[in-house]
Amino acid sequence: MIEIKVPTVGESISEVTLLKWTKRSGEWVERDEVIAELESEKATFEVNAEKAGILTTIGIEGDTLNIGDVLANIDETAAKPAVAPKETVTNTVINQAPVTGVPNEVKATPVASAIIADKKVNTKEISASGIGGKILKQDVLQAIANPGKKAFIESNALFTRTVRNEKMSALRKTISRRLVESKNTTAMLTTFNEVDMTRIMETRKTFKDKFKESHGVNLGFMSFFAKACSIALGEWPSVNAYIDGDQIIYHDYADISIAVSTPRGLTVPVIRNVESLSMAEIEKSVLALAAKARDSKLTAEELQGGTFTITNGGVFGSLMSTPIINIPQSAILGMHKIQDRPMAINGQVVIRPMMYIALSYDHRIIDGRESVSFLVRVKELLENPELLLIGKDPVKALLEL
Repeated sequence: MIEIKVPTVGESISEVTLLKWTKRSGEWVERDEVIAELESEKATFEVNAEKAGILTTIGIEGDTLNIGDVLANIDETAAKPAVAPKETVTNTVINQAPVTGVPNEVKATPVASAIIADKKVNTKEISASGIGGKILKQDVLQAIANPGKKAFIESNALFTRTVRNEKMSALRKTISRRLVESKNTTAMLTTFNEVDMTRIMETRKTFKDKFKESHGVNLGFMSFFAKACSIALGEWPSVNAYIDGDQIIYHDYADISIAVSTPRGLTVPVIRNVESLSMAEIEKSVLALAAKARDSKLTAEELQGGTFTITNGGVFGSLMSTPIINIPQSAILGMHKIQDRPMAINGQVVIRPMMYIALSYDHRIIDGRESVSFLVRVKELLENPELLLIGKDPVKALLEL
């Protein structure tokens, strides 16, 4: 019998949360097969079987475990169970509810899935009460018994007045601590501006199909904003710096953190050297990091070392906000919802797709002139996408002005 212990995942991390078992107690596991997922205050990681054998789980999903605690045992002396022969498909099997009755993105138990498929229940009308938002049998039966009525947030019955206590995850504790620390240790101020998104939207409309064909990814807004910020950060280095004791640490590169919302909380994976990447490379990085964030596969390295952050509240409908600085960084840019508004252009009132943008910054290191100038520069680059190529007007570049 060998013991599987919680591994060391960082010098400052003393405990982790057991998110879920990917293998169950009593099951046979192969060597190096993933048996569990753990979450530290910085990232989610997998635990692998050190030997093949029969697994005996010890921890319970949701438990907080210390580094070095025994997570499970594996009996490597046990005989591997014989594989049961496949049953011949009969009419009875064929007539069962198809698995495809439940969309792939919906998590449900096998029994719940069968009922959903058989009764053709709309999964959007089901309140999931299982761990991690999984739909259970009683959730489906509740939806069937009360058609058109959805119980309030994971409640198993209508008209309940239940109060639930739920332990904060390690990630949520870290988010809470860092946000309070940011508010208490920085002289945070926010400046606002607005961007006419006409040119960017026209560019996307014109080239989106060719871009997808050439690069295999969609042309989104984030690559424009990341590229614009990388140029502006080079021109206003204090926005790309941070305070360390009595020193100011400047960076001659732009490692931009992209805020990504996940079911477990907000994470900020980093795109390295944005100033050196093409638009396609930025889009590919955003796509890859967002996918890893949703699947809780981000590593600690991918979450550390950013010099500046971009967050997009517009995807949730936010019209304006004051984002909180992602310490130890000194500034964060907030994107918001694009909304058609009447604008005065050359003495005429015209409708333009406008976006409010916000820059929260640490006034200890960034002065008002620098913060406003940085945001104005970002606005200029976004409203004139051709400037993103060389950072200046082509004619002025030709005339060396």
